[in-house]
Amino acid sequence: MSNETDHFLTAGRESPASANAGMLLVHVLILLKVIPSHFIWGGRISGESELVALESLSVVIQIVIIALIALKTGYLLPGKFKRTARIGIWLLFGFMVLNTAGNLASISGPEKLFMTPLTVVLALLSLRLAMEK
Repeated sequence: MSNETDHFLTAGRESPASANAGMLLVHVLILLKVIPSHFIWGGRISGESELVALESLSVVIQIVIIALIALKTGYLLPGKFKRTARIGIWLLFGFMVLNTAGNLASISGPEKLFMTPLTVVLALLSLRLAMEK
């Protein structure tokens, strides 16, 4: 294979991690009240304590996702836990598909408008990474 072909096949391996880092930042900014929280969680958050609990969970999940992607792409513990990373990325793909369905069912217009396309892209990037050897 030529270097151009190699580059094409490996280009974008970092995209899922970058996109999830962006999502991590959004969740942190929501916790810090920089971004309003009314357009997340389907517009169904009932109070401050529920918001903090759910957004804290989101931050932890995003960190786990980023670590999983780093494991799969070889940035974290290269050559180790390959099977775990492969299974985890397929689970991530399923999670993103379910997340997209949840965003489509949201009663919040902004969540449906902005988060649905983002989770579709994350699902496709996760699928691409899952299919990679």
